[in-house]
Amino acid sequence: MPPRRLSALLGTAVLALVPAMSGCSPDSASSGAPSASPSSAASESDAAAEKALERLAGMSVEEKIGQLMVLLAEGTTAEESTDLVSTYNPGGLIYFPENLSGARQIARMSNGLQRTAAESGAGVPLFLGIDQEQGMVSRLPVGTRFPDAMAVGATRDTAHAEALAAATAEELTALGINLDYAPVADTNTNPDNPVIGIRSFGSDPGLVAEMATAEAAAFSEGGVVPVVKHFPGHGDTDVDSHTGLPVIDKPRTEWEKEDLPPFRAAVEADVDAIMTAHVLMPALDDSGEPSTLSPDVIGGVLRDEFGYDGIVTTDALNMEGVRQTHSDGEVAVRAVLAGADQLLMPPDPQAAFEALRGAVRKGRISTERLDRSVLRILTAKAERGLFGAEPADAADARAAIGTKEHRAAARALAEDSATLLRNEDGVLPLAQGATVSVTGSGAEEIGAGLEELGYTVTADPGSADAAVVGTLSARGDAEQLSLVSAARESGTPVVVVAQGTPYDIADLGAVDGYLATYSAVDASRAAAARVLAGEVSPSGRLPVGVPGTDLGFGDGLSY
Repeated sequence: MPPRRLSALLGTAVLALVPAMSGCSPDSASSGAPSASPSSAASESDAAAEKALERLAGMSVEEKIGQLMVLLAEGTTAEESTDLVSTYNPGGLIYFPENLSGARQIARMSNGLQRTAAESGAGVPLFLGIDQEQGMVSRLPVGTRFPDAMAVGATRDTAHAEALAAATAEELTALGINLDYAPVADTNTNPDNPVIGIRSFGSDPGLVAEMATAEAAAFSEGGVVPVVKHFPGHGDTDVDSHTGLPVIDKPRTEWEKEDLPPFRAAVEADVDAIMTAHVLMPALDDSGEPSTLSPDVIGGVLRDEFGYDGIVTTDALNMEGVRQTHSDGEVAVRAVLAGADQLLMPPDPQAAFEALRGAVRKGRISTERLDRSVLRILTAKAERGLFGAEPADAADARAAIGTKEHRAAARALAEDSATLLRNEDGVLPLAQGATVSVTGSGAEEIGAGLEELGYTVTADPGSADAAVVGTLSARGDAEQLSLVSAARESGTPVVVVAQGTPYDIADLGAVDGYLATYSAVDASRAAAARVLAGEVSPSGRLPVGVPGTDLGFGDGLSY
């Protein structure tokens, strides 16, 4: 897509026009906007800008406010969300697993929702979004499951990032979903981070920037709006913003070095949307407000300093990190005043709507400010072809997802990401035909993979030639640590397959082998079995350093 710069749309002439648009007809708005005669071959972005301006001119204040809101879809049919769409005319809806059961059902619901939107208010199509990062954050009950972002980082190969996003975009499009709250651009520098971890590409900001922009570009190329998250960075936190307000107390120079580069790269790539984080960063704003509500962070840093003109969306407004000191209605108003364009999942839509309408009526939110956000949203929808888009083919949706090609791409990523960090006395690869005990996280899938390769699998480490123990972020987990200790006490060589963050190795004691897959999806567990057996040589390299060990960024062994 051609670059979309709001400054190009809101030039001097347009700025003079936009505040008065509520009383203009579509024709008069069109004549005042930058236009191109048929002979001038207007670009796609010019055409999208004109369409957005025309639609904006005919919208009421209430319809404009609706575009700022992204609400939770209700039920599993379009009919169950009809009142929601017709009442608020929202800019979008977001799906969660409780809304989804199968490919045909999802496609039909998406189509029905778009029909309802077309028949409501100003007839603006919906952003239908989902958190489909892949790996641990995957909302779809169908389709291809790729490993987590940290596995992508371990490959050092942007082709894997592009393949993941391209396949995901193709499957989302088949289901009528046109926006994905991905990729994560947080640099995971805190091993104790409870909410990011393997959702991040790693601890090196250059690697994260490279992978995040590659994914975002592939999503865009596939017709899905990517939402890069969570600005100004959620990678150095030890509090989950779903349950509290994380405080990142570091100097600005350190933030610029560690957290900023991926987001600066996203801005330079002109990505469609960036999501804010509910974090408190005193070096950027010492007011005590989380970044989502901070004019200094959104308007000052992201907009003014770095020149970002795309859509800024909040993280979910039902999270406790943004509900510490204001009512839900006031949170919505303050987010817009801070510079946000879309409000994700306000917990009380009516309260948010009424508060926003009151703020506009009283002049607290100016008409020009409201129109800027709505114009960004409408322009993105026009650029992505949402106006007049063909409905998803519900009959063929199932055949378009989980294809052989997509599964092969997931397998290749899983195999290329496997990182061998310890291999004492050559315990790996396992001797052909050996008896192997397999316990812990993923034992069923890893064990099945080993059996297919000719191994005898048991659950008893004492009767085995080697003991494989699967872990899933075992730091501080007494049950998982106990399982590893029991295997060690059996006297059998112990190999840990870490399917969460690789930091576990510092707490597991003298295990003989340690293989990191950075993901618990089936593809990663199947790849682990092939690596353990020597069918695949591990080629992944650590995308993070591991405190308490001599393992650093870039380490990894091979056969």
